[in-house]
Amino acid sequence: MSKTKLVGTIPGRYRLELRQLRYFVAVARERNFTRAAEALRIAQPPLSRQIQQLEDELGVTLIERGSRPVRLTNGGRLLYEQAVQVLERVEETKAIARRLQEAGRQRISFGFVPSTLYGYLPEVIRRYRGARPGVELTTLEQITALKEGRIDVGFGRIPFDDPLVERRLLRNERLIAALPTGQSLLAQTGRLRLDDLAAEPLIVYPNAPRPSYADQVLTLYREHGLKPPVVHEVREVQTALGLVAAEAGVCLVPASVERLNRDNVLYRPLDEEKAVSPIIMSNRKGDKSPEITLILKLTREIYRKAGITFGQ
Repeated sequence: MSKTKLVGTIPGRYRLELRQLRYFVAVARERNFTRAAEALRIAQPPLSRQIQQLEDELGVTLIERGSRPVRLTNGGRLLYEQAVQVLERVEETKAIARRLQEAGRQRISFGFVPSTLYGYLPEVIRRYRGARPGVELTTLEQITALKEGRIDVGFGRIPFDDPLVERRLLRNERLIAALPTGQSLLAQTGRLRLDDLAAEPLIVYPNAPRPSYADQVLTLYREHGLKPPVVHEVREVQTALGLVAAEAGVCLVPASVERLNRDNVLYRPLDEEKAVSPIIMSNRKGDKSPEITLILKLTREIYRKAGITFGQ
């Protein structure tokens, strides 16, 4: 049978399965049914049956019977050459299809500082995913990636001016005092003043990178003319609360942190007008993506439901 006849008649007359071609190519390459079955991770009897069915379908003997190692017939060698090309084209087509799908898929990446996760940001993200189920979302802890294009939206607490970044104040979150359960200040009724905390060791976080929320708290003390006797700087809020529980000092935290319900830590509100920390949403300057508009819309709705004034 000529090469032209075999190749030319297969598409029109035969119902070949890619699986059968893969099996045949494996046998031809391994030159052994047992090794081919192991490479394919199937048992040898089903492999032998598939090769037999392929031969029956084509009406061509592909493998010389009784040959050790396996030897292909002329028709087998011809089919092997063509099958390898077909399978390569199939893999190339699958790769192209995947790339097209990736290119057409919407993506948005969120950046955040951890302290924003104790408030309403998780609800914003949850509702966004509900409204855009087909949009891929990734999260990064540092919003410095915003200008580099590695994230699209950042949520943080540190205001700064950058001509390439547009920033929106979502709200100012009030600060509260985290105190150990044995702290004598808990005996006081009503809100605490910073003056009440002035004699206590102060625990701040994060210690890096700077500037950070820690600097907001230290600035608040300075503006009130106060200097804690000792300042412990730690990496994150859980460590800070652990030190509070151990009676190593007190800590000022955003009100949403109270949801953590840390053992041996109690919280008291502050009677200080400036004892707030901003929650700021950032995106690249000039980004007109409808996703930015949607995120702001969802945030406004969530704040309205919670009785929070947007932008204040």
